[in-house]
Amino acid sequence: MKTSLLSKKALFALLAAFCLAAALSCASVAEAASLAAQAAGEAGVLDRQVADSVTASAGAWSRAAEDIEPEQEYYIGRAVGANILSRYRIYTASPARTAYINRILQAIVVNSPNPEIYNGYHAVILDSQEINAFATSGGHVFVTLGLVNTAASEDALAAVLAHEAAHIQLKHSIKAIKTSRITQALIATGSTAATVAAQRTNLADLTGIFDESITDIVSTLVNNGYSSEQEFEADALALRLLAGAGYDPAGLLEMLRALDANLGPRSGGFGKTHPAPRDRITSANRTLASVPRPTDTRAARTGRFTSTR
Repeated sequence: MKTSLLSKKALFALLAAFCLAAALSCASVAEAASLAAQAAGEAGVLDRQVADSVTASAGAWSRAAEDIEPEQEYYIGRAVGANILSRYRIYTASPARTAYINRILQAIVVNSPNPEIYNGYHAVILDSQEINAFATSGGHVFVTLGLVNTAASEDALAAVLAHEAAHIQLKHSIKAIKTSRITQALIATGSTAATVAAQRTNLADLTGIFDESITDIVSTLVNNGYSSEQEFEADALALRLLAGAGYDPAGLLEMLRALDANLGPRSGGFGKTHPAPRDRITSANRTLASVPRPTDTRAARTGRFTSTR
């Protein structure tokens, strides 16, 4: 009975350490939890197997706090890309059209604050009439044929690519992954305390699930979309990316109006993964006033845009 009470006290102490996450870095919490688990194991308060499981859960916290390197971003992004291409076919009817959107994308990113990433930026058209687009952390940009056909000008099409490039440069997918990883770590540590106190179950499998879930997390991100705040943030940066590349930033508003006119019931595509176009227009208009307007060169782009239709 005394050992059981001490075990629960030790576990509650561990939970208290994890609750300090709001005030301490994840790495500090992980270290504290790991040391507490080891001490409890050595004192006989927790058996060695349980203490090791708690320490492994603390390791999940430590991994969540690590910065993701550019190479890791690329390989995570490639995994997401493979997931997307398992659902869509690549549009192959017009290689010239694919080359065209890549030229636009390169013009945008070369004039951006982050022109170089591991393995560069690449765009591909998906052979689908759905109106949608995706961007992965590795610089992969996917736009559906339906979305490309919705654009009425090169500036509007550039706005789509600038928005996706903005997601990459703002590291939105990586931020979402790290949040999910921390969530998984919390689940693992919470389950460690609760389950050990009630059943003294071996929880090593929970940390294994954590490590195996990254691809599923990224896939969920693609299916569910970013938060409205992140979408508005990407639009704001897209306006500046467009202006920096010599495009009319108002092309984003043009594209959003086209989406507003062409999106049906919010059952899929942009309607599922993005805020309503009208809300994005309102947000973008607030930013547009502070964005420098480049010299109007739309006329020079009309011919090449028309030739790709």
